Amino acid sequence: MNFDDKSIKQLRQLILFTIVILIALWNYAIIFGWIKFAFGIIFPFLLGGAIAFVLNVPMTFLEEKIFHNKYLKEKKAAKKLARPVSLVLTIAIVIGVVVLVMFIVIPELTDTVLSLGRTIRTFIPDAQRFLEELFKDNSEISQWLNGLNLNVNQLVNRAVAFFQNGAGDVLNSTFLAIGSIVSGLTTFVIAFVFACYVLLQKEKLRVQVIKVMYAFLPAKRVEWGLEVCTLTAKSFSSFLTGQCVEALILGMMFFIVMTVINMPYALLVAVLIAFTALIPIFGAFIGCVVGAFLILMVDPLKALIFVIVFLVLQQIEGNLIYPKVVGASVGLPSIWVLAAVTIGGNVMGIVGMLIFIPIVSVVYTLFRTSVYKRLRKQHRDLRTGAVTGGEAGTQPEKTEK
Repeated sequence: MNFDDKSIKQLRQLILFTIVILIALWNYAIIFGWIKFAFGIIFPFLLGGAIAFVLNVPMTFLEEKIFHNKYLKEKKAAKKLARPVSLVLTIAIVIGVVVLVMFIVIPELTDTVLSLGRTIRTFIPDAQRFLEELFKDNSEISQWLNGLNLNVNQLVNRAVAFFQNGAGDVLNSTFLAIGSIVSGLTTFVIAFVFACYVLLQKEKLRVQVIKVMYAFLPAKRVEWGLEVCTLTAKSFSSFLTGQCVEALILGMMFFIVMTVINMPYALLVAVLIAFTALIPIFGAFIGCVVGAFLILMVDPLKALIFVIVFLVLQQIEGNLIYPKVVGASVGLPSIWVLAAVTIGGNVMGIVGMLIFIPIVSVVYTLFRTSVYKRLRKQHRDLRTGAVTGGEAGTQPEKTEK
């Protein structure tokens, strides 16, 4: 069999690639160590990129609303100050929201923890008496309840002893904790400074990246890559904006309703539900469980009422608010939203729940575009897949699902 120079070159490359793969598999521990070391170096910059992406959404909004009006649009000073002023306002707003939530939640949470300790002392005996009265006709359950010895003081003493025994371990790990805090703070500062540089010079960085891509890649691949990046950025921005607005509305609804019907812990539960509602689908239910437990310690009947209120407001939010606020922002059907949240939660936990919806949305959009392109080439209907007999692609895309 005769090989030309091109075939020999490809064969050499294949052999070299195979050898490299075999060496990497044989020394996988060293390879993973290198990868871990490299990831530790670039992690602050990855974190800075994520911070820049999140802050870019409100910064762009402020820049367009404040500096792109007819009065300031033509002024040179306004053009120079638009980006830094918008960035400073965005950072101030984020810090203000965090501080406001801390001043609201921390005092409320402190009072809750203190009152919860007092409430548990009276709740457990009352609950035991209630269950004994409820199941007095059932001899087996009644005998089991009578055999329970729920000594509240003993439970509290055991908890105190547990923390006392663990105090030595906590003290021994104090220096390690301080080191971790300093390292984490340093990483965050580097990431934050990098994010500010990215936001202030994002157009220049974008042009530089595009020039590098055109220099080393074919034009078609660059255009496809830019299209995917634009679609990804749009999906993430829309999802982030819609999810935050939806969580804010849901938290305000719970605070108003719980205040009107005189529920305990109204502010704390509303803030908790607003934060957990940032997790799609399942997040608000986490807040419901915690809120119901807190209210249960005060009044079991009000806890039941709270669960009913939650179910009602959740239906209103799911059927009216979410479709309008988030709606088709990510262009993903409900069944795939559920699949994305489930897979993301299993792979990366809460972070996976947040980022997998836009990721799956991008993949879904690209796959749908490829399917419609193939159907048009085959002169098939975009909605049914049946042969149309006419020119392809005659159906408007706005009706495609």
